[in-house]
Amino acid sequence: MEAYLYDRLEDQKVRCNLCSHRCLVKAGKRGICAVRENQDGTLKTLVYGKLIARNVDPIEKKPLYHVSPGSLSYSIATVGCNFKCRFCQNADIAQLPADRKGVILGDLFTPQDVVNAAEQANCRSIAYTYTEPTVFFEFAYDTAKLAHERGILNVFVTNGYMTPEALKMIQPYLDAANVDLKAFNDDFYKEQCSAKRRHVMETLKLMKSVGVFVEVTTLLIPGLNDDEVELKELATFIVDELGPETPWHISRFHPTYKLTDRPPTPAESIHQARQIGLEAGLRYVYSGNLPGDTGENTICYGCGQPLIERWGYHISKNVITEGKCPNCDAGIDGIGV
Repeated sequence: MEAYLYDRLEDQKVRCNLCSHRCLVKAGKRGICAVRENQDGTLKTLVYGKLIARNVDPIEKKPLYHVSPGSLSYSIATVGCNFKCRFCQNADIAQLPADRKGVILGDLFTPQDVVNAAEQANCRSIAYTYTEPTVFFEFAYDTAKLAHERGILNVFVTNGYMTPEALKMIQPYLDAANVDLKAFNDDFYKEQCSAKRRHVMETLKLMKSVGVFVEVTTLLIPGLNDDEVELKELATFIVDELGPETPWHISRFHPTYKLTDRPPTPAESIHQARQIGLEAGLRYVYSGNLPGDTGENTICYGCGQPLIERWGYHISKNVITEGKCPNCDAGIDGIGV
C-alpha cells in the first residue's frame, strides 16, 4: 500500500514525513524503521494490516491509569520501530526487520476486523502498542477512524517521534497517549536510542495543545538516566509544559536485549524518583514494574485519600465518584475516570 505523508524528489528519491527522522529514501531502500520502502519512487508501507500481536489487555498495562480505569483495551502491533533502543523490551518484534535482514512477519487483518474484535471483547479502547505505532501509521489511522465512529477510544503507546503532520492527521481520532520520555539528556537519546530528545518534547507539547490526554513513562536505568538533578528537570518539564495533571509512570528496568550489563533498578530508586515528581508539583506519580507497591495507587492530590488501589494491572478498589474524590470533591484528571 502507498504510504501517507511523504514527498517525491528527483532521481526517484522520497522524503518520508511520518516521523522526525524524516528519512531520505533512495529507490529500492527502506527508512530507519525498516518497514517503509521506496519502490520506484513511490513510498510503500510493508506492514499494512500485518499484525504480529493482538491481545485483550487491561488498560493499566499500557500503562494508562487515567483512561477508563479497569477497562479492557484491544491491543495491536506490527513489526518495526523507528528507534534502536538498546534496552527494548519487545525487541523480538520491534527490531525484527532490522535484526533479521528486513523480514516482515504478521497475519493479515483489516481495520474492520480489529474494531469488530474489540467490540466482541467488550474493549473500551484500541491500543496501538508493543512496537511503535507511528511506523504502522496508515493502518492505525484507518482503524482509529473506524473505531471513533463506533464510540471506541483510541490510544497510542509511543516514543513520541511522530512529526507534527502525522499527529495533526491522527488527532481527531486519538484520545490519549502514553509517551516515553526516556531520559532528560541528549546523550542518552543519541547513544541508547539513536534519536533526539527535543523531538519527543515537541510532540508532548503538541499533543497537549491539541487535546490528546497524555501520560508519560520513564524507564529508570541505573547509571544512565537516574541522576537526581536530571529527574528534577524532567519532572519540572512535565509540570511546566504539560501541566501538573499529567500522570508520570516511573518504571523499573530489567536487563534485556543489548543492555544486559546493568542491574535491575532498585525499588528505592523508583521511590526516590516518585518523590521528586511529587515535590515538583505533579498530582499523580506512579511506580511501575513493582507489583504491590503503594506507588501504584491513585491518591487524591487534594486530601491524600487513596482513590484507586492497584496490584499490578488489577484494580482492587476504586472510590472515585463521578470523576471526583468522594472526600474533598477534587476533580480527578483523565478520560472516563
